[in-house]
Amino acid sequence: MSSVYINGKFKPLAEASINVLDRGFTFGDGVYEVIPVFNRKIFRFDEHLQRLDNSLKAIYMDNPLSKNEWSDIFNQLIDNFEDKDQSIYLQITRGVSERDHDISLADKPTIFAMSRPIVKKDLSSGIKAITSEDIRWQYCDIKAITLLPSVLLRHRAKEQGAKEAILIRNGYVTEGAASNVFMVEGNTVYTPPKNRHVLPGITRDLVVEILKRNDINIIEKTIELEQLLKADEIWITSSTWEIVPVVELDGRSVGEGNTGLMWEKANDFYQEYKRSM
Repeated sequence: MSSVYINGKFKPLAEASINVLDRGFTFGDGVYEVIPVFNRKIFRFDEHLQRLDNSLKAIYMDNPLSKNEWSDIFNQLIDNFEDKDQSIYLQITRGVSERDHDISLADKPTIFAMSRPIVKKDLSSGIKAITSEDIRWQYCDIKAITLLPSVLLRHRAKEQGAKEAILIRNGYVTEGAASNVFMVEGNTVYTPPKNRHVLPGITRDLVVEILKRNDINIIEKTIELEQLLKADEIWITSSTWEIVPVVELDGRSVGEGNTGLMWEKANDFYQEYKRSM
């Protein structure tokens, strides 16, 4: 049985528990990170910790552990499995307090982390997606554990035979329910700029970096829904899905209805980066 980390101890998953008055349970008062591990190496460790720090700061919390302490915990979790590719889930809540909105009542955070093998899904032939109104809150740049809107949006996509929902706010693309969005027009790639309505995806940032390094024109700018519907290619990115082409949107083919040449280049560059880690 695999072990997980909770509040300073490694325990079998079946024995790990939290107080029912934990603010993560009663208020959704906490943040999380999902960190891929490829070939037993932590993927973009510094960038994930920086985003964790940013999320904690945004909800008036300090990082409870040092970089070395996090590294030790993650590596022990990774050692639980023989699998070379894993996904670390980390969650920090404000901790236990009486059920009161006053955040000062909690003085000790709850820290939970686990790793599990990444089950490879071949999405290279592309997925179907829908567009949907962005029903989430105003601080989507915080990786908060309050994910009910995203859960509902993903379910809405599933009901329509799709894999992801691409979200629209005031006529502009923000991101996917659990992903970032890229669009191709001709020889140029576009992705929405980071703001409070867009999570600063680690894979998103890496794809931007890789495209620039390989002299592919990438522009971070707002994307109108009408532009998206006419795109030559659409991709979504996430830590565990990597770069996935969208071949059908709202029941209509994207471009030629298959994976595009620009996606193939981007994916090749991304896989090359992984091999070089």
